[in-house]
Amino acid sequence: MTTGKINVSVENIFPLIKKFLYSDHEIFLRELVSNATDATLKLKHLTSIGEAKTEYGNPVIEVKIDKEGKKIHIKDQGLGMTAEEVEKYINQVAFSGAEEFLDKYKDSSKEGIIGHFGLGFYSAFMVAEKVEIITKSYKDEPAAHWTCDGSPEFTLEPSDKTDRGTEIILHIAEDSLEFLEERRIFDLLNKYNKFMPVPIKFGTRTEKIEQKKGESVDAEDKDEVFKSVEVDNIINNPNPAWTKQPADLSDEDYKNFYRELYPMQFEEPLFNIHLNVDYPFNLTGILYFPRLGSDMQIQKDKIQ
Repeated sequence: MTTGKINVSVENIFPLIKKFLYSDHEIFLRELVSNATDATLKLKHLTSIGEAKTEYGNPVIEVKIDKEGKKIHIKDQGLGMTAEEVEKYINQVAFSGAEEFLDKYKDSSKEGIIGHFGLGFYSAFMVAEKVEIITKSYKDEPAAHWTCDGSPEFTLEPSDKTDRGTEIILHIAEDSLEFLEERRIFDLLNKYNKFMPVPIKFGTRTEKIEQKKGESVDAEDKDEVFKSVEVDNIINNPNPAWTKQPADLSDEDYKNFYRELYPMQFEEPLFNIHLNVDYPFNLTGILYFPRLGSDMQIQKDKIQ
């Protein structure tokens, strides 16, 4: 086991982070899922250029609540970290692994790496009294287990984790127990991570599958044809319409995406413009022009 002190410039950095890093503590989930997404996209790039000798596969980010144990787990199947990398990226507050990665691969990487400032991980301490990281790198090195209780003290020891990726375990503080409610976490994932480019699993859902394909049956016989199975509940859309080429989308595709964005907007938009700009800056998106009712109140500064 290794023990040491996190490299910070002031002793009370964690109370400052907890109070002032973000005005709203719910941001912690957005930051940690963004980090998991970055780790996955980095691995995707490294495998595509042959630098990572591993199968990329079909990685999923999983968010799981342990209400009885007062814990939240955020688990990815990205590139993971070695013990040395944990020392470098976690124990040095404000050191950004994303920034270093972008600098190293700036000529070849076109993936949407999100993080830049290295403070996002520490948002976990806004809601947790203790945080654990269990991680195994895509490199052939032992897994590592990092633990910190919100003080500058930490422990770093070997882990028996065998699968690639990183798991963050938040031991939720008494003043943040609201985040152990499934509905609360579901709403936050939908609010902040709806269009992350990696599938995000949050629990399971029941789905009916047909047992006898190709046969038409009467309604009273449906129970014999369909069976209920538990499947992963993927709560985001990793491939939103704006990431596709306009030639690959129909008018109905654009309308369906509009309904996904605005489920309570029952009127179809007047028209839309698919933006795909690469000079003088990169910009992709879809601009919708909604129908405005005569009784609609104008809301300033409302952009989605």
